[in-house]
Amino acid sequence: MSMNRRALLAAATAAPLLPRLASAQTRWQMATAYPEANFHTRNIQSFLADLNTAGIGVQLHANAALLPQGQIKRGVQTGQVQLGEILLSAYGNEDAFLEVDSIPALVSNYADAKRLSDLAKPYVEARLNRQGISLLYMTPWPPGGFYSNAPLASLESLRGTKFRTFNVMTNRFATLIGASPTLVQQAELPQAFATGVVNAMATSAQTGVDTQAWDYCRVFTPVGFTFTRNAIMVQKRAFDALPAATQAAIRAAAAAAETRGWRMSEEATASTEATLRQRGLTIGQATPELMEGMRRISAQMTEEWISRTGEDGQKLIAAYRA
Repeated sequence: MSMNRRALLAAATAAPLLPRLASAQTRWQMATAYPEANFHTRNIQSFLADLNTAGIGVQLHANAALLPQGQIKRGVQTGQVQLGEILLSAYGNEDAFLEVDSIPALVSNYADAKRLSDLAKPYVEARLNRQGISLLYMTPWPPGGFYSNAPLASLESLRGTKFRTFNVMTNRFATLIGASPTLVQQAELPQAFATGVVNAMATSAQTGVDTQAWDYCRVFTPVGFTFTRNAIMVQKRAFDALPAATQAAIRAAAAAAETRGWRMSEEATASTEATLRQRGLTIGQATPELMEGMRRISAQMTEEWISRTGEDGQKLIAAYRA
């Protein structure tokens, strides 16, 4: 048989396979609750560009356009989307272990936050794996502070406020300081403040910029409240169906995204506080009384968290404190 004839036969044999090959490369979907300008979302866009290079095309649905925050994890589990980003601590009702980064003032800087994140990672991976989800990477929000309409001399200044919460731990914090906790998702913050549903909160300067906090608050007081983490995850079934080389490429892209995300978070701390100041918010200075109150609440909430998480929680905190 001539070379040309063999080539023609090979092409004829391969031709019927092309539609099936194309259909096997179905475009993945990803959901996140955060706007496109947010550094988390910008980091995801770079991550997805790397995935595209590896042969995985992903359509990103940002700003809760496809799924609200509370439905994204379930969406990944069921295959409604293959990829999703969640605030880990928002799922504390399912598993208290996911709340460790929401213990106020447990960590005070990025180095400690990264150490805690690395120590907690195997526990988080095991929990998600049992639910059909594979963890790809985690990145932190910039450290949180208090948003209020008057300077804060101490935590006592927040007593009686309608305090916005976004997870179990912020709800507990509000209760301990004598405030009235009210669950409000990020996208609903401007309306909640405008209508008087809430009048104070603790969150990052990044969230303040995302929601234009200058329209509804006057003072931002950085206190290193928490370094809560977002987790980017993939449906395990969809991931396991990929060739080994593609899986490895995705893992490599995820590792790069995690490193990049931590750097972007640090950079966002200064830039977003500067934006708040430029837009008219007063950047308050935390008083010694305010920080002493934070340490006191932190100690109590850490012990409560350990009591809820049992042996795993004890091991993690012991390793972190070692």
